[in-house]
Amino acid sequence: MSPRPLADVADALGLAHDRLVPHGHDKAKITAAATPPPTGRQILVSAITPTPAGEGKTTVGIALTDALRQRGHRVCLTLRQPSLGPFLGAKGGGSGGGAARVVPTDDLDLHFTGDLHAVGSAHNLLAALLDHHLHRGNALGIEARTLRWPRVVDVDDRALRHVIVGLGGRQDGVPRETGFQITAASEVMAVLAMARDACDVAQRLGRMVLGRRAGGVALTPVDLEAVGALQVLLRDAVLPTLVQTAEGAPVLVHTGPFANVAHGTSSVIASRLALAHADLVVTEAGFGFDLGGEKLLDLVAPAVGQAPSACVLVVTVRALRHHGDGDLAAGLPQLLHHATTARAAGLPVVVALNRFADDTDAELAEVTALARAADLPLAVCAPFTEGGAGTLALADQVLAHLGAPVAPSPFQDPTASVVDNLERLARTVHAADGVVLTPQARHDLAELEALGLAHGPVCLAKTAASLSDDPHLRGVPTGRPLTIRALEPRAGAGWVVAVAGSLELMPGMPAVPRATRLGLDADGRVTDRGT
Repeated sequence: MSPRPLADVADALGLAHDRLVPHGHDKAKITAAATPPPTGRQILVSAITPTPAGEGKTTVGIALTDALRQRGHRVCLTLRQPSLGPFLGAKGGGSGGGAARVVPTDDLDLHFTGDLHAVGSAHNLLAALLDHHLHRGNALGIEARTLRWPRVVDVDDRALRHVIVGLGGRQDGVPRETGFQITAASEVMAVLAMARDACDVAQRLGRMVLGRRAGGVALTPVDLEAVGALQVLLRDAVLPTLVQTAEGAPVLVHTGPFANVAHGTSSVIASRLALAHADLVVTEAGFGFDLGGEKLLDLVAPAVGQAPSACVLVVTVRALRHHGDGDLAAGLPQLLHHATTARAAGLPVVVALNRFADDTDAELAEVTALARAADLPLAVCAPFTEGGAGTLALADQVLAHLGAPVAPSPFQDPTASVVDNLERLARTVHAADGVVLTPQARHDLAELEALGLAHGPVCLAKTAASLSDDPHLRGVPTGRPLTIRALEPRAGAGWVVAVAGSLELMPGMPAVPRATRLGLDADGRVTDRGT
C-alpha cells in the first residue's frame, strides 16, 4: 500500500497546509499556532511486564489507530521517536512492523528529522560550558563535586558510564569524574517533552539544576548564560512531526524518552495538538503499565490538561508463560495486577491478546477464558500480519468501554514529599512493601532538601523486566522493598528521578548487537540478516 500524500493526512486532522514544513515528501514538521482546548479522548496503550523481546505494543497501537479509522473515527496516533540505542542494540526499531508500521519506517528508526541529535547537542553544549567555566577560573564558585550533569550519546555504550574529563595539560581543562547517559534519559529531552510551547521550553531549561554554587545555591543554565543557545539548538526540535501509518492514518511523532530511564511517552505538545484535532487519540506509553502507564497519568496528563479515557493492556501467550514459569494460568496474576492498577486510576481496561505466529488456538482460547473469568474484556488481534483489519475486534471493544477522561491519578500526590510518593508507588503499583534508600540515595535526599526540591512527583527509573527492581523476578513478586539507589533532580521537567536497583541510565549492548547484522539492499533499504 502506497502512502497517502502528506497533505491528505494533514486534511484528515484539519491542519492547514501552511503549517507544514516538509522534510522530504513523507514527513513534515508542524509549525506552532494557538492550540484549541482538547476535545478528543485519549486511549492509552500499555502492557503487562514484557519479555526482553517486547510484546508488540507499538504494532498494536498502530493497528488500533488504523482500525478506529476504518470504523469511521477521526483518529491520530502519538508516538515517541525511536532511539538508535535499541535499534543498534537489542530490540530493533520502534516504528512497528509487518502490516502495522509507521512510514517512512527506516527514517523513523534512524535520524528522522534530527530531533534526538538536537537534544544531544543542547545537552552536551551545557556540559561543555560547565567545564569551560571551571577552566576559566570558576567565577561562579561552582562546587565541582556537586555537578550532576553528565554528557549524552544516542548509542548503548557501557564503557562511557564513568569517565574522567580534562586529562592532559593545563590547556585541556580541569580533571574531574563524570559520565555519559543515553540521550533518552537527558533532562533536555524531558523538558522538550513536557513543555507546552517554545516559551515554556525556555523557562524549563532555565530551571534545570546542574549542581551547586558556593553557599549551596543551585546552579542553573541561567547562571551560565546558556538558555539562549539551548533554545537555538532546539528551535526545530520543539515542533512535532507529522507522518502516517502504512494504511494512511495520521501519526504525530515527538521526543523520545524511554519509560525505564525517563517518562516514556510522546510530548505534551503532540498530545494537545492531537486531542484538539482528532476525536480519538491513541497514545503508547513504554513498557508495562507500572512504568509508562503510571507516568502518563502522574506526570504527563496534568501538563496535557486531560487524562486518558481507556487503557488497552497488551498481553501475549509468550509473556504469560514467561511470568508463569511455563504455565499460562500461573502467569495470569501478572495481567490481573496491571489491570487492577489501571482500574484503580479509574481507567476502563481492555485486554489486547496479540497473536503471534506460533500461538495455538488452544492457547488463545485458554487466555481468553482466564481473562473473561476475571471480568476482563479481551480481543484477540493480529496487527503484524493483518494490520487494521486484524485489530477491528479490539477497536470495537475499546469503543464499547470508552469512558470520560479519568480523574487525577491515585498513585502520587504532587504536594507530597519525594519519599512519600515513592512509598505510594512501591505499594500500589510495584507490589512492594515499601522503599529502602541506600546511603547514596539518603545523601541525594539531603542534597534535594537543601535545594528545596524534596517535594513533588517522582519519575521512577527501574528495570522494565520485572515489577520489582530485580530484573530476574517474574510474575508479581511480593514481600520485598523497592530499593532506591539514587535521587536525581529534574526541576526543569518537574520531578525527581529515583533510580531503583541496578538500573543504569546508559544501557549496554547485548552479547550480539543488532548492529552487526544491519546493512542496505540495492534500493537503499535497511536490511537485518537476523530476520
